[in-house]
Amino acid sequence: MAVDKSRVAVGFMVAGVLTVAFGVVLTFVGPMIIDDQIVKNTVIDPQNDLSYTMWKDIPVPFFMSVYFFNVLNPKEVLKGEKPMVEQRGPYVYRKRCQKDNITFHPNDTVSYREYRKFFFEPSMSAGNESDVVTIPNMLVLGAAVMMEKLPYAVRLMISATFKTFKEGPFLTKTVGELMWGYDSGLVDFLNKYLPGMLPSSGKFGLFAEFNNSNTGLFTIFTGKDDIKNVHRVDSWNGLTELSNWGTRQCNMINGTAGQMWPPFMTKESTLPFYSPDACRSMELVYQRPGVMKGIPLYRYVAPKTLFANGTDYAPNEGFCPCRQSGLLNVSSCRHNSPVFISHPHFFNADPVLLDYVQGLHPTEEEHGLFIDIHPQTGVPLNVAIRLQLNLYMKQVSGITETGKMSEVVMPMIWFEESGYIDGPILNTFHTNLVVLPAVMEFMQYGFIVLGLASIIIATLVHHKIRSSRKSWMSSPVVENPGASDKEPAKGSHDHETQEKYNMNNSEK
Repeated sequence: MAVDKSRVAVGFMVAGVLTVAFGVVLTFVGPMIIDDQIVKNTVIDPQNDLSYTMWKDIPVPFFMSVYFFNVLNPKEVLKGEKPMVEQRGPYVYRKRCQKDNITFHPNDTVSYREYRKFFFEPSMSAGNESDVVTIPNMLVLGAAVMMEKLPYAVRLMISATFKTFKEGPFLTKTVGELMWGYDSGLVDFLNKYLPGMLPSSGKFGLFAEFNNSNTGLFTIFTGKDDIKNVHRVDSWNGLTELSNWGTRQCNMINGTAGQMWPPFMTKESTLPFYSPDACRSMELVYQRPGVMKGIPLYRYVAPKTLFANGTDYAPNEGFCPCRQSGLLNVSSCRHNSPVFISHPHFFNADPVLLDYVQGLHPTEEEHGLFIDIHPQTGVPLNVAIRLQLNLYMKQVSGITETGKMSEVVMPMIWFEESGYIDGPILNTFHTNLVVLPAVMEFMQYGFIVLGLASIIIATLVHHKIRSSRKSWMSSPVVENPGASDKEPAKGSHDHETQEKYNMNNSEK
């Protein structure tokens, strides 16, 4: 019986060793299996139904929220007083993105055009597109700065043209008209006699050229040759670098198209991407870790150097002529119009910009841009890209529409493009990338703990069995230990008596 128990204990020890070995192997093989699955599902490949469909037709709802800076004192501004503005909005639009003309190439790249449409969402907005606001007239005040160095007589003619078409320094229009275009005799005149001067051949609106349009022909790497290259831009509209800026570094097309990034990111990783709307590449940096509905993430934000001028940050010298830090001069890709991009409410900009305008209150929570990334896959979980459109205004002699206004960078609108993963996609994401790895990790350590416990228990049992057997074999066999040496044992005496009895009976 003891031998059987000993064999069982040894069997348990062997099983424990094998279980520990399996758990140890799983600690190395498990992450490799997960990483291999991530690579397979990250590569842009039509055979990967889920990831390819998600890349082709982004199922996540994206929204564009637009805020207008309604000018409260336009007459006083023309007299040189400080502009006073109040923020109006948000006016929220659902953004639908869809890739088309998708073509795969032998060098592991794919080309496409992404088309976008906007649909007004009244239930999410703080007003209607029929709301009326007052903003600077870009056609007049922008043109005045552009024509500043022309002969005085030409400037007088330009001013007369503005009066002929009844174009004043400020526009009071509905939100819908300012967004998507309004009828203008001046616009029709310029499109007829100076084609190409304006960004749109139809109505003039701040977002007229964005709706029902595409972002250009992107060619990006699929990641088949090297997963580190997935989503990285190879060319845009056939260009591998731009010509808008003053240095080669500023003209570089870096990073991805701004929708996904390569997997296996670390805190040292950055988020470079090319934005056709901003006419340049930008790069976000790691700020902090976080969690979104159980999914770990890294938050990336814009560094203060993103829109710094060349004096404060030498690599940005190519984006000049510059003004104060916090402003990006995009005139070179906006038909030379004196337009500047910044963070909303001049967040992270030179404080002097806030002194020029009343009614601005920058905060990081409301006006800082960020992207929350799942570092293991490079997939954005939550996005808020916030930018502000500003117009440089000043008095220009000969153009009476500018009055006596002071030199100012005037905020007109700011907008936020946002979206986050939710619903069935989030559940699938959470199951495949959080639950399953956690289960595998639990299993690998569970096997190790179970194996070690089996070995320890089996060893203790085996030791106890051996100790009991040794003790039993070494104990002396003693019969009637209470009997005296001189007195025969009872059994011996009885035996002798029996023999005598038998002998007497035989003699008789």
